Amino acid sequence: MGMCCASYCAVHKTLICINYFSLHSLRFRYVMRQQVNNCLEMDKRKDWPVFAESRLLFNRCNLPSWVLGSLSFQRHPQALQLDGVQEIHADLFRRLQTLPQAEQRMQQFMDYMVVYFALQSPEQAGFHAGIRIRRNKADYLRMLRGWLFDADSREGAVLKGWVASRFGLLPRYHAGPLADQEGESYRHYLQMQSAGLYNTHALEGQLDLVFGYCQYELAQRHPQQTHLCLYRGINKIGSHDIVERLQGNRLWVLLNNLNSFTSNRERAEEFGDAVLQVEVPISKIFFFNSLLPGILKGEEEYMVIGGMYEVQQLRHPL
Repeated sequence: MGMCCASYCAVHKTLICINYFSLHSLRFRYVMRQQVNNCLEMDKRKDWPVFAESRLLFNRCNLPSWVLGSLSFQRHPQALQLDGVQEIHADLFRRLQTLPQAEQRMQQFMDYMVVYFALQSPEQAGFHAGIRIRRNKADYLRMLRGWLFDADSREGAVLKGWVASRFGLLPRYHAGPLADQEGESYRHYLQMQSAGLYNTHALEGQLDLVFGYCQYELAQRHPQQTHLCLYRGINKIGSHDIVERLQGNRLWVLLNNLNSFTSNRERAEEFGDAVLQVEVPISKIFFFNSLLPGILKGEEEYMVIGGMYEVQQLRHPL
């Protein structure tokens, strides 16, 4: 069978990327070692790396999971880059640099996604009338909308699986606890993730670029910041993986590998009897609603990559 143009271009660009990494592997190893040292050596206090059972040994990121999931990373964050995204999509990021307005950059990003991933031309992506189940509409926008509607949905399972694949942080909860990988909840999660990815077109590659664009846009909007103060409403703090309780209602918590936060405390109070206030590294924000204004509706929501966090538990005002 012949390879369609879109598929050929994607394979060709991937091979270029692989060759690039082969030629410069020593430099990447040196840079990664320096980033790990920067993250850990600045923090001389007692630390809690992310638990071994909540992470993978390998990921597709410039930092290992035990670093980016640690408290040290929260305190001293570094830039996170997914393997090959900047290199394969260098043309997009060059175009974004020429656009001064956020609306222009958003339109450029969405146009690029449509063309590169053939989102409006399913035949170019290899879909045809003989395919029993056509899922060409299961794109990045559908995944984001599904998460905003229900984080325990099939789309939520796909997103949590993507985080595990790219950052090496395993999900802790999806419609039930996932600590037991032999249990029914974990099997149900895997079934939902597989069904969500089945017969889609480079869906995880689309999510890679969403993260890359989000990080680019956050750097434009918050050039001098490393953290954002975000809030999350909760009902039962005991249902969370609490590692240690500190003074002043502060906690060390192991969060799910992908979580919803908001920048509006009053909004967070609507979702529980208590609120967690967290200083979230900008480099661990996967998506926020105003990244695509008018496309996705939400209440100042941020999708945050998990791991270990020090949080402040706030009570509702009486």
